[in-house]
Amino acid sequence: MNRIGLVAVDGKFPNIAIMKIAKYHRQLGDEVEWWEGEIYNSSYDKIYVSKIFDFSEIPSGVPIGNPNVLVGGTGIDWKNRLPDKIDKCDIGTSWDLYPDYHNHIGFSSKGCRFNCGFCCVPQKDGRPKEHSTINELLTNPRGGDRLVLLDDDFLAPKLWKPTLEEIVDKDLQVCFSQGLNIRTMTKDIARMLVKTKYRSNSFKSQLLTFAWDNYEDGDLVKRGLDLCIDEGMKPDTMQFYILVGYNSTKKQDMERVMHLHDRGCKPYVMLYDRSNKERKEFQSWVNTRQLFNTYEYE
Repeated sequence: MNRIGLVAVDGKFPNIAIMKIAKYHRQLGDEVEWWEGEIYNSSYDKIYVSKIFDFSEIPSGVPIGNPNVLVGGTGIDWKNRLPDKIDKCDIGTSWDLYPDYHNHIGFSSKGCRFNCGFCCVPQKDGRPKEHSTINELLTNPRGGDRLVLLDDDFLAPKLWKPTLEEIVDKDLQVCFSQGLNIRTMTKDIARMLVKTKYRSNSFKSQLLTFAWDNYEDGDLVKRGLDLCIDEGMKPDTMQFYILVGYNSTKKQDMERVMHLHDRGCKPYVMLYDRSNKERKEFQSWVNTRQLFNTYEYE
């Protein structure tokens, strides 16, 4: 029996890759646990490190360079993948790693139709394709009726409708954590979304997240917003991720934020360049609701 250490460097959700690794090694009879720190390094036969974001720092005590330390994830190289024998494992028996997480989670689809310069998903996962049924994602014994979807292009043609129908039929609360593409909104999609119990990440409020990443997409975004409202969606339940510092000016960032605010929606700024102090201040102002709703930016 080997002793396996796990390190999830970043991410606000349970790390699915880490959970699959745990399942695989437990099937081999190995002892699996979270890495406990540098003092225990010599007691591990293998350490797995998963890093999602390139700006995140691996804990200093992890012996990087040791052949028994395997480092992977999009934050290292978006081309790397789990070996098939591990990737095929389910996560159902690994929920003890996250005893305080009370939602189901996973991908109903993977891939994306679009080729945005700031995103690696199309290169990593290709075109949208079915990954799991909703029933297959309901694995957390503490998950109840709460489901977090990680799909990057949930509204892809031929995929969204059967998945949404399954969500509605099962009367699930659902969080579309990566946001939906409002540029491709139709009446049929909007009508179905209104029937859905969409929720925020915390499941404490009714919130559906979209994205307005490129300023030039304004007409498509406004058209999609109108379609949703026409079908009965309340503006104050609509949140928009707004990418700033990529290919937009400060004036264009403010214009997007204020247009959504004036329509009654909730703008949420996402930074492309995290080192830009002025943009970080702008992000703090917008994303701190009390500040945003009380004071002008100046």
